[in-house]
Amino acid sequence: MTLNHTFVNLNIPLSITFSILFLSCAGINSIQDTQNVSTSTGIVKGSISQKVISWEDIPYALPPIGDLRWRAPRAYQGQGTILSAKDGNGCLQEPSIYAGISGKGIVGQEDCLYLDIQAPENSSNNSLPVMFWIHGGGNTSGIKDYYDFSALVEEQQVVIVKINYRLGPMGWFTHPGIQDLQEGMDQTSNFGTLDIIEALRWVKKNIASFGGNPDNVTIFGESAGGHNVLTLLASPVSQGLFHKAISQSGYTTSSTLQEGMGVNGSNQTINVLGSDNILQQHNSEAYQDIKKLYLQDPQQYGESYQVYLRSINGKELLATYKRIADDTYDRLPLVTRDGLVIPLEGVQAALNEPANSKNIPVMAGANKDELSLWLGANRYFVKASFPLTKLIPIPKVEFKREDLYKLWVKTRSQGWKLRGVDEPLMGLENAGYQSLYSYRFDWDDQKNSYFADFPSLVGAAHGYEISFITGDFKFGPIGRFVYPKGDLRNQMQSTMMNAWASFARSGAPDTGKNIPWKKFKSEKRYFMKLDNNNALSMEQDMLSMEDLLNSIQLSAVGSLLEKCLLVRETIENIGDPLEDVYAKWNKGACAKFDINAERKKIEDQLIAQYGSVSVYGD
Repeated sequence: MTLNHTFVNLNIPLSITFSILFLSCAGINSIQDTQNVSTSTGIVKGSISQKVISWEDIPYALPPIGDLRWRAPRAYQGQGTILSAKDGNGCLQEPSIYAGISGKGIVGQEDCLYLDIQAPENSSNNSLPVMFWIHGGGNTSGIKDYYDFSALVEEQQVVIVKINYRLGPMGWFTHPGIQDLQEGMDQTSNFGTLDIIEALRWVKKNIASFGGNPDNVTIFGESAGGHNVLTLLASPVSQGLFHKAISQSGYTTSSTLQEGMGVNGSNQTINVLGSDNILQQHNSEAYQDIKKLYLQDPQQYGESYQVYLRSINGKELLATYKRIADDTYDRLPLVTRDGLVIPLEGVQAALNEPANSKNIPVMAGANKDELSLWLGANRYFVKASFPLTKLIPIPKVEFKREDLYKLWVKTRSQGWKLRGVDEPLMGLENAGYQSLYSYRFDWDDQKNSYFADFPSLVGAAHGYEISFITGDFKFGPIGRFVYPKGDLRNQMQSTMMNAWASFARSGAPDTGKNIPWKKFKSEKRYFMKLDNNNALSMEQDMLSMEDLLNSIQLSAVGSLLEKCLLVRETIENIGDPLEDVYAKWNKGACAKFDINAERKKIEDQLIAQYGSVSVYGD
């Protein structure tokens, strides 16, 4: 799901935005051709730049098109075939600044199951640790080409694998015309999850030819990528395919089959973005006709039902989702408790079960100021002017109410760590895992500027840790403020690269700064505070959800409505919604508000006053 991180919809354009902070230089500037490598899918040609070899756009599964749409991925068999790199193989999605993919309308293609490999120039000993990157983007956007790991590969001598996987409703889709008429793994709703698993199978079979050790594979990912890491830990289908795992700002949210379909047992709509409603909205007459025939005689019309579903233009279908979703996928059913790939009890509950245990080293963490990425552009909290528009197209951003902003960022970010880090790790501990590690990314040594108080406004925001792992700090016009060059940045890069690579090698993170990284335990919840050398330290956090919600109640900042909005946001994201907790908070004080209506009212007021919710426009 694309997480609803604030009570208004933020649509920030590519031109100037804090999400420029995510934009890395994708791909390697090739200098010369190098060795050909024979794989199970064909012969791939590498190119070398700065002592790093890159093999791009290797198919790991057959294109999921035609009859293979909404089926489990099929292994690609192409021995002896010479494969060429190809541009434009991102999966179907909306253009997104967070994904580094541009365009208008719906972009990408269904033929998108490809991976890239980066390895050190001299990597022929077949023993290097393999780090398998799963990109973020809410499982609705993203592309493998987004980040360049060359610096990590060269400095730490690891092999990097980056993949595309099906996104949005092409990757996660629940409908009786699909699941009820298919067999085996084709009955799943979690096609995108199976794509990641199929790519891991490809790595196990082929990575030795690229210098990687197939018996030492670490999966790692950020945001939705971290979510997918936790999902793979919960899934029985991924057993034996990886040996260590890192979740960066992950979450455990999952949907029921009913939510995926969008209707309950009484055929009442419970999710407008469920497949049944979307198909009706897409082409009501055609869908109703074939659905009626199928319900009358499933045996006779089952094949016709499937043919209809697979004949729908993919881009047009996603355009329907976009229209119904009012420009947000916040309620789009994604990872689904189908009882095949994901246990029926959900991701978090499955992590607690010894029967699902892989008992491998796991590291999980979050950032101190996760929510500043979204709230820092929200006109409810900040105001903007454009005094230098003709010279520099960057707004000057100032706080409206700094106290309210800081309360929201702190509370929501603490909630993220609690539900996306502490609870999953405590679940894994219950399941018998022995080597668990936690971190919080705190680095905020940024430059203040005429344009914004960047340390206060941005801080250690969602996704900002990634650049210190990749070593790529090319982030557009505000990059010099967010990642200022100097010793503090260099220190953080060294710390992060050392920690991630050492974990991939041995299963125990080591910052290289002579500070022992203690294991996470439920009774002591140790985490490494990742910061510059002077602030790097081992800390302990025993915060509970009750503590967090009590702090909102006792705060002198904000109205009751604002507090109810904050409570709602805190308990409905990162994990499955805690509806009973919300209802009971402050003796039921929030019952007087229709929170969804209040959210919409705030959004409409901001649009009426400023023309947009975001300081960067729509």
